[in-house]
Amino acid sequence: MLDPKTSYRQVLKATSLFGGVQVFSIVIAIIRSKAIALLIGPTGMGIASLLNSTLHLVNGLTNAGLGQSAVKDISFVDGGNDLQKTFRTIRILRRLVWFTGLIGALLMILTAPFLSAFAFGDGAYTYAFVWLSLALLFNQLTTAELAVLQGLRKLQRLAKANLIGNFLGLVITLPLYYYFRLDAIVPAIIIAALISLLFTVYFSRKEGNTTGKLTSKEALLEGKEMIRLGVMLSLSNMITLGVAYLVQVFINSEGGIDEVGLYNAGYVILNSYVGLIFTAMATDYYPRLAAITDKIDAVRKTVFEQAFIAILIITPIIVVFLTLAPYIIVLLYSTEFTPIVAFVSWGILGMIFKAVSFSMGYVIIAKGDSKLFIKTSVAFNTLLLIGNILGYYYGGLEGLGISFFLYYIFHFVLVRVIIKYRYDFYFDKGFYPIFIVCIALCVAAFCLTFIEYPLLKYALMSLVVILSTVFSYVQLDKKLDIKELFSKILKRKK
Repeated sequence: MLDPKTSYRQVLKATSLFGGVQVFSIVIAIIRSKAIALLIGPTGMGIASLLNSTLHLVNGLTNAGLGQSAVKDISFVDGGNDLQKTFRTIRILRRLVWFTGLIGALLMILTAPFLSAFAFGDGAYTYAFVWLSLALLFNQLTTAELAVLQGLRKLQRLAKANLIGNFLGLVITLPLYYYFRLDAIVPAIIIAALISLLFTVYFSRKEGNTTGKLTSKEALLEGKEMIRLGVMLSLSNMITLGVAYLVQVFINSEGGIDEVGLYNAGYVILNSYVGLIFTAMATDYYPRLAAITDKIDAVRKTVFEQAFIAILIITPIIVVFLTLAPYIIVLLYSTEFTPIVAFVSWGILGMIFKAVSFSMGYVIIAKGDSKLFIKTSVAFNTLLLIGNILGYYYGGLEGLGISFFLYYIFHFVLVRVIIKYRYDFYFDKGFYPIFIVCIALCVAAFCLTFIEYPLLKYALMSLVVILSTVFSYVQLDKKLDIKELFSKILKRKK
């Protein structure tokens, strides 16, 4: 049996490893967002947000989920040490993605007038969507090559492809924004997608390049299961993208394009920057859970460990962000984006609940309970859509933040009830006292933001920062023995 310390250390190591790759990408994204915010302002951010959201929506509708399903198929056949079968699977993926990419690009061209009218209220951006069909094709081809690298576990090359592509895309497109401002938005999206494709192909070009006949008919027949699985996996993502898109369209109709830019800036903070820990969990946690899904005791233990690590890592992050929110937002964007402070503060308060519900929710996916997964996905996203629309209608950006906060609480409660009665899942009693203290620390920091006297406010909030950091350290140390862990790391370096 695995030593408890070793088990917790594996969770932390995996979270740190996959989170580390995300950190570099996020740093690049922060620089890009900051520069774009300064150069084109909230209006430009709103236009770029709607264009990108529409692009992602059409991409999700037409890519058949190949980027997700292919990772599983390639990894499975590669584990059998049958190189010919592995290479053929890769070639099938590459042939299929040309079908989906061209279909997606053609669909975007044909529906460009409708997309412009739906997103912006008129046909002013029809040609923008026509040109963005190129970016859609590039993105789908890139996703396929990334799936090849991930499926073959070429993680170092996968990281290089992502990081170098993102970095050079930033370096090349920023001058466009500087000289052409709003007119640079569409060319910058296309160029960034092309650069990403070129570097991904460079790092994956040697994989699966074998001679041999593979007709389009054969690719479609042999890739049938890949497509079927991909469609199922992507359905939930499509629902999420659709909800985010409808919310932005509603905000645009009620508050204007500037409000869309502000909303998108806050959304990125919540889901990309603070949500880094969830990205790391999705990369490593799911396969670990899927491997023991038929053993409920092992499932309880694995979910407990992941949720335990998640809440103790994210609690100090939430408290620090609440303390410095106005300064962090100005640092990430500009003073024009200070109206999102209340929105982000409410939203980030809900992240403590998301850390636990996210851990529990993966039980449904790992069990392969596709019907329940789709039903819950539709129900939760419908709830989120209604809450966001009502929140913005009655409370503006702050109302949106409140709707996100309430949604995360509802999501936590409902997922907890569902998996309890469906799979007999529950946390050990020792989890809830830790969870309650983490919630209390986050709520205390949030409440202190309303104090009007700066000196008193920041003195008390600094105290909460110290308390949350010490509490997390002490609790992690009980499970990990951090001193011993660091001593082992130092010995390896010597």
